[in-house]
Amino acid sequence: MLKIFLGEMPDAIYHPPTYFDNQYEDEWITSELSVDMIKDVDQSDVVGPHLIESPVLGPISTKELSGGVKTLILMAFDESGKVFNASACGDNCAKWILKIAEEKDLTINLRHVMDFGDGEFKAEILNTGRVITNMTSLADVAWEYV
Repeated sequence: MLKIFLGEMPDAIYHPPTYFDNQYEDEWITSELSVDMIKDVDQSDVVGPHLIESPVLGPISTKELSGGVKTLILMAFDESGKVFNASACGDNCAKWILKIAEEKDLTINLRHVMDFGDGEFKAEILNTGRVITNMTSLADVAWEYV
């Protein structure tokens, strides 16, 4: 289930891309989930754990992936118990956050109202304990915190 803490969260990793650069493991990059996320969000292809083929930048290292993809990969694979600032992601990452949360309990920090789309989804707002099921219910509670 997805759990969201809205607004400033002192213990959250505020800049996940920097944390990623110092913590990622090679097998995270070549997993099917990461390959799919990198293709979708960055429009790039994983050649290997240290080489990504970008249509814009050409061959790049893993450390040159977008901050959004790095944050998603951390959400999916980091087992440290850290909470990551999902506002480092664009709205194009929202569907992946929901997908990751289908597979495991996922707590994120949001400092803006991320667009999770028009469909139904389930998330608990940790600030209030309220369970939301769509963007309208997220917006109803988020204005107080972000």
